Amino acid sequence: MGCASSIHISDRVVYHSGKDSEDSHSPQQTNTTQHQGNPTTLTEVQFGPMKLFKDPLQVLLVFAKEDSQSNGFCWACEKANFRCSMARTPESALECFLEKHHDLVIIDHRHSRHFDAEALFNVWVLTCVLLLRPDREEASVMPLINAGFNRRYVENANVMACYNELLQLEHGEVRAQFKLRAGNAIFTALEQSQEAIEIMSEDQVIQYVNPAYESIMGYQQGELIGKEIIEVPKSEKNKPDLLETINSCIRKGKEWQGIYYAKKKNGDSIQQNVKITPVIGQGGKIRHYVSINRPLNDNNKSDKSSERVQAESQTDIQSCKHKDRRKGSLDVRSTTSRGSDGSSQRRHSSMARIHSMTIEAPITKVINIINAAQESSPMPVAEALDRVLEILRTTELYSPQLGTKDEDPHTNDLVGGLMTDGLRRLSGNEYIFSTKQPHHIPSHLTTPLSLNDIPPRIAQTMENEDSWDFDIFNLEAATMKRPLTYLGLKIFSRFGVCEFLNCPEATLRSWLQVIEANYHSSNSYHNSSHAADVLHATAYFLCKERVKQSLDPIDEVAALIAATVHDVDHPGRTNSFLCNAGSELAILYNDTAVLESHHAALAFQITTRDDKCNIFKNIERNEYRTLRQAIIDMVLATEMTKHFEHVNKFVNSINKPLAALEENGESVKSILTSPENRILVKRMLIKCADISNPCRPQELCIEWAGRISEEYFAQTDEEKRQALPVVMPVFDRNTCSIPKSQISFIDYFITDMFDAWDAFADLPNLMQHLDNNFKYWKGLDEKKLHSLRPPPE
Repeated sequence: MGCASSIHISDRVVYHSGKDSEDSHSPQQTNTTQHQGNPTTLTEVQFGPMKLFKDPLQVLLVFAKEDSQSNGFCWACEKANFRCSMARTPESALECFLEKHHDLVIIDHRHSRHFDAEALFNVWVLTCVLLLRPDREEASVMPLINAGFNRRYVENANVMACYNELLQLEHGEVRAQFKLRAGNAIFTALEQSQEAIEIMSEDQVIQYVNPAYESIMGYQQGELIGKEIIEVPKSEKNKPDLLETINSCIRKGKEWQGIYYAKKKNGDSIQQNVKITPVIGQGGKIRHYVSINRPLNDNNKSDKSSERVQAESQTDIQSCKHKDRRKGSLDVRSTTSRGSDGSSQRRHSSMARIHSMTIEAPITKVINIINAAQESSPMPVAEALDRVLEILRTTELYSPQLGTKDEDPHTNDLVGGLMTDGLRRLSGNEYIFSTKQPHHIPSHLTTPLSLNDIPPRIAQTMENEDSWDFDIFNLEAATMKRPLTYLGLKIFSRFGVCEFLNCPEATLRSWLQVIEANYHSSNSYHNSSHAADVLHATAYFLCKERVKQSLDPIDEVAALIAATVHDVDHPGRTNSFLCNAGSELAILYNDTAVLESHHAALAFQITTRDDKCNIFKNIERNEYRTLRQAIIDMVLATEMTKHFEHVNKFVNSINKPLAALEENGESVKSILTSPENRILVKRMLIKCADISNPCRPQELCIEWAGRISEEYFAQTDEEKRQALPVVMPVFDRNTCSIPKSQISFIDYFITDMFDAWDAFADLPNLMQHLDNNFKYWKGLDEKKLHSLRPPPE
């Protein structure tokens, strides 16, 4: 039956099996009965850094007849919440055990005429505990140890004595066997892992390497085991003090991560991304070191210059292979991030690695590659590379450089208004922004108790909320400008958010209500209808197959919450306006991501200060920290100053590698589910949801265009009244061409981003709407019309 530990209890044996307990019923027979303890849940067992889960212990009592001792153990099992079965004969005991594989088997051996404990033990390959009668003479335990017993227990029917004995067994032999069993599973996983893994003792003797390690390094099975690490040949490519740096770090119990050249058995050097983790064992002392090694691809070249040139040429090949889907995209958008992100994608950031000074920052590496290539290039190429270096050394690598204002004033004004933090020219009378909305739930608002109580007219408007063509403005009218609460209730219910957060629906309702109350209904665009629209788009994207493959449930919950709060308390003015006006928020956030920082901070302030609306109060602390971090990251991603950075990272880290793998028929799971790429997917998802208006059906697109234009007009009016710099002069309500502004917005921000998002998530209906809407605005512009719609014929 596998290894086990047990106690012989003077004619009784306690057995700990080496198998997982199963939740099955004992055999239905006259001489076997089942005693079920209190219902219990899965038990979490902590072994150092390892968390495992285990069912309640299964105990088999083998007693020929019922007496106070058997009852004592039955009651003790019930008190300990163990599952208990009773067998009366060796045959029924064996049958019961073979069906359920109990963790503990207690055999009554006080009356040897009923059971031969040693014989039964040998059949089951047990280690046991002997129960002695109190009136028997003390005897040597050696015969019992020779038979496989390792513990004895003097007869005592007291429930607490039985209970304590069971607890000692559970936390001793049972848990030790459970840990050993888990260890076998873990080593099986290591054997199957494609990452090279090495385990060393505290004295740096190699104790284990997995097949992937041996394959990469060229060693045969077992050749490295037992060798001291200093016996393994070292590569001369590492810096002289690197090993000393690594040892100094890990001997202090700190993890080290960085780039390291290892020498293969054939003498070649291989560059690897190495992570070495000290493992603390008994007595708080370092007992092992675990090393995980990932080979890098652009290595094994003896000459550094040729290595760098080769790496650059490989990058160019990949770039040519997977061109952007949209023809005519601005070169600066599609290329500026390639050098910096293409290589950093394969790296894992670590302060320890930076301090070790074994690698360069990605942009520095790119510059070094170009410098090396210049040395052997013809003069025209060298001069062109000089220009490239000049561009790369600028501070902003992602934002396209525009021509003069005369070329495209609409685009320039949009960029100035959305992608800068203001001109910072303050007038004499600085505008002090103060929120007028109260940060609480207005007492006059009433919301249905649950989804079942939503009025039929409102429920009817939400029947097709899972469709992209859902009309948010119908819901806005039906709810008297409170669409976020109702749509939130339905979408959060559909995604099981309350179940994930362990949160009552009443708390969710209160939270949605207070969040919606802190959106400004006076804003023509940035109000709760916009938040509901972004929530709807987010939910729609989360249902796409590729997105579902990438994200975990906690990511989905974070995305829905982030969409709900992403513009809370928006004043209807841009960051540039607030910075120029010297507003309190701009001062608080140092003119950096002012509104986005405020939305995220206020959302958590509102949520956590009152238990009635605190949807996070019942989740575990670490889970809350993870969720909070994801929500903040997504809300900050809606800031437009980093628009091209987010889009370029998504294309270079996800779309291009996916295209390469799919072309070769390889698995894409590693790209979809890596922690770094999940972050990029979530950022791209909320960005696309936030500015998806041009991809909506035409009537919805036109309505949103009118609303955002009105908000910009109002800002320009106020800038003129306050004598502030006018950051978007084309948005003058008397002269503005709305079609031109929409064409610029689609051309500059939307097309490339949704091309990339469509390539990932497959959204042909959105791209068709985008094409139709672009043609609509073009048609109006060609007719020299400035309005939202053509005049009636």
